[in-house]
Parts: sequence; C-alpha cells; structure tokens
Amino acid sequence: MNTKYIFVTGGVVSSLGKGIISASIGKLLQARGFKVTIQKFDPYINIDPGTLNPYEHGECYVTEDGFETDLDLGHYERFTGIHTTRNNSITTGRIYKTVIDRERHGDYLGKTIQVVPHITDEIKRRMLREGLDEGLDFVITEVGGTIGDIESAPFMEAIRQLRWQLGRDAVCVHLTYVPYLKAADELKTKPTQHSVKELQGMGIQPDILVLRTERHLDDHVRMKVASFCNVDLECVVQSEDMPSIYEVPVNMQKQGLDAAIMRKIGIPVGETPAMKPWHDFLDKQRNAKREVHIGLVGKYDLQDAYKSIRESLNLAGIYNDVKARLHFINSEEITSENVSEKLDGMTGIIICPGFGQRGIEGKIIAAEYTRTNDIPTFGICLGMQMMVIEFARNVLGYKDANSREMDEQTPHNVIDIMEEQKSITQMGGTMRLGAYECELQKGSRVYEAYDKETLISERHRHRYEFNNAYKEEYEAKGMKCVGINPAANLVEIVEIPEKRWYIGTQFHPEYSSTVLHPHPLFMSFVKECANS
Repeated sequence: MNTKYIFVTGGVVSSLGKGIISASIGKLLQARGFKVTIQKFDPYINIDPGTLNPYEHGECYVTEDGFETDLDLGHYERFTGIHTTRNNSITTGRIYKTVIDRERHGDYLGKTIQVVPHITDEIKRRMLREGLDEGLDFVITEVGGTIGDIESAPFMEAIRQLRWQLGRDAVCVHLTYVPYLKAADELKTKPTQHSVKELQGMGIQPDILVLRTERHLDDHVRMKVASFCNVDLECVVQSEDMPSIYEVPVNMQKQGLDAAIMRKIGIPVGETPAMKPWHDFLDKQRNAKREVHIGLVGKYDLQDAYKSIRESLNLAGIYNDVKARLHFINSEEITSENVSEKLDGMTGIIICPGFGQRGIEGKIIAAEYTRTNDIPTFGICLGMQMMVIEFARNVLGYKDANSREMDEQTPHNVIDIMEEQKSITQMGGTMRLGAYECELQKGSRVYEAYDKETLISERHRHRYEFNNAYKEEYEAKGMKCVGINPAANLVEIVEIPEKRWYIGTQFHPEYSSTVLHPHPLFMSFVKECANS
C-alpha cells in the first residue's frame, strides 16, 4: 500500500483541539493495524519553541532525539505511544532557514528564490517525509493556526498542490467551530460555512469536517453543514465537550471518523476495532472516586505550561484508582510565613521545572517545608535543583549555596553549568537535550519504582548540573545520589530514603508517560500520595 496522507487544518478560532483530533485519528488507525506518524507544522518564524515563553506557547515538549517541539507532540505520543523526532515538528523558520542556506550555498544555480515554488516545495518535501525510510501507512499532518492567517498561506498552497499530486492518497480534515448563541437559543453554522469557503478559495475542498461544539448537533444541523460545504453527511462529525480528552477517540470512532477516512482513501473499512485496553483505561477513569490533592509549585499560572506533568499525574491517578486534583501554587507568593497556609491540604507536592531567577526562593521554601514535614515531594529539573540548594542551605550549613544560573558569584555552587556549555552564547537548541542513560542504585526507591531496572533512559532539557564536588557531603547527610549518567558521571536523581517520598530528577519523566504506559515515577509518587 502506498503511504496515505491526512491533512488536519482548523478554522474560525484557534484552540479548538486540532492536536487532540490528530492524535485521535492516529490512535484509531493504529487500532486498525496501520503504522502511523503524526507531525505538526507551525507557521511561526521561530526555529523551534525552545526560546518561547510558556505564556506565549505553553510547554516546550522534547523528543528523544533532543529536539524542542510544540506541546501537541506530547498529545501524539501519549495517545499513540509512537516516538516522535525532530522530523515531526516543522516551523516556518526551519523551512525558510533551509531554503536560505541552500541559496547561500549556490544550490539554486542563480534562480530567483520565491515562496512558490521554493518554499512550498520544501514544505511538500517535509510533509511527504522524503528521505526518511519509515514504511509508514499513514502520515497525519496538523497545520497550526487557522485558515486565513497570512503565515499559513504557503502551507495551504503546499497542501493544495499535494492534493492534486496524490489524488485519493490524500485526505483533508477541517476542524471548525459551531457556536451557540444563548440569546437566540441557536447553534450557528455560518462561521463554519465561511471557514470552508475560505479554504475552498485557496483551492482546497475539505473531505471531512469535524465540528467543535459545546452543544449536541442534531442531524438537521449536520445536513445543513454538509449541503452548504459540499461534504458528504457521513463525513460531518461533531466533537463535543467530553469529560476527558481521552474520551475523544472513542467519540470519533462512534461517529465513524476513521471509517470515513478509509472510504475516502479507498481502503476497505472492515470491522470496527474493539480497542479494549483503551476502554479498560476509560472504565478505570470513570470509576475512580477518591481524590488526592497535589500542589504544583511553579511560576507559570497557565495550564499548558505544565501540560505533560499534569497529564502524567492524571494518568498515574487513574491507574492508582484515584482522581488527581491538581492545584497551582505560585512560587513567587510563597514565603516562610505563609508556606504552611499555601501548601495546606496537599497530599503531595511537585516542584516544577523552569528557567531563570523568578520564583525560585518560593520553591526553595516549599522544598524545606515538605522535607521537614515529610510530605511526598517530586522535584523535576529545576525543581530537583531547588531541592539540592535547600538541602545545602539548611542541612549542610551553606547559607549562601546557590546555582550559577541564579548567582554567578556564589561561593557554594552546588548547581553549576556543564563544562561544555560555558563557551555557548546562543540560547536556542544549545542545552543538554533528549534521551540520556541513567544507572539506578539497587535498593533505592527509584530502583523499586522502575521495577528493579538498573539502566533507564530519560529525556533532558537543561544547562546546569549537580556539582559532584559536593556529592560526598550530601550523601553523608542523607541525600543520596541514586541515579548516575554512566557516560559523564552526572547526577540524574537524588532522594532522601528516610522520607516517605522525597525525590528529584534532573530529567523530565513527564515526556515519557502515555495513556497505556504511565510513567513509573509518577505511578510511585501518586501511590504514596494516595496512602496519605
């Protein structure tokens, strides 16, 4: 079978859930036995999201091969279990940089470089994943932004050309919004009609429409949309608000989204897959009654800033038969006087990752409070470093201990910059990124959490490290270095064994947690919280 291509676009407004729909399509096709990948094309000119403020773009997701990407790749991996790479995340910036570099090299032999054909040809090449020998049945391509954005025009032109070149091997799924006007007590399809009309004006006729709605759409509304947008009725499906994003693939399957795609492409539909493991997961989610309250101590008061952490905690809660109720606690507002009030009622605390000076003292105060009050605590990346600094100040007696990131002149640099980072002047893509191995100490809590594996691999995103010059002092006073990178002897995990659950990881375990395989550290942490 030739590789088939599915293009997912959006209209009317952003944040409709194109990433969830793309991930759901991938999951449903996987359930039918197909090998799929999902990729995101973002119209912004940044090379990658690595230098973007989380308030601008949510969390920065990291692939195993060390590429900083859009958070939708986290949805792709959590839903499907596939491992994405740098080839799954493309921005306008990367496209233009490639073309400009080729022009500077003389590859175009003096031709005038233009958006069409040079930029669009490069977009098409990457959409088709040319040069990658993967044996894929389906490539799902989500295009960021909405129809009509000036930045999206080259991507739409590339899709138009590919639709003609590929014929039945390509399908366009367009996601739009059907608003409900309370005063008129009506659902309005006009925004969808205008969005499709604009898409048609670019030379693209959508094959399938997914209507995002907060109210159930009856057949009359669907028939109206089908009639005015030149789409088969069976290809107009609705995406209602669900209790959980993990209900979406099942909802799409019930409405025959995957079957409609296969019919459009010309593949026999066959029987509907049972997806038993997914349904078993949803049953556990629905049956979980008891709640555990977990505080996220960080500085970004935005759900998407800690998206993978939130989802990892939710998944671990479901598999521990509890509902993880997550509470953001602004570290900038934490003081020694109010920390007990801020953390009151929490059965566990996550000390969140991040960069920069803002809010770190609050994280250090929170780490001291949870350590001295034996509250289960999980520090991730910068969170782990704050736990290390707190221990140095209050147990080792180095009151001026700090990280070189926060204070270059600190006499006790218990967190220091990596040697190979000292000569780097650029910010983007220059950290320790991607998967690195870690050897676990036998008998440690993390060793037990990983089911007694001795060698693991986890993803990183940081420049600064635990300073090994202080390692013996830490271990003598009770903070053990129980995870070590075997190649560079870098400390990856610290824990205090005498505490119920007090662990910090230099890596980001949240990037590896999926619906059917929740991460063992989150599983262990939530289990301890549930036992409180």
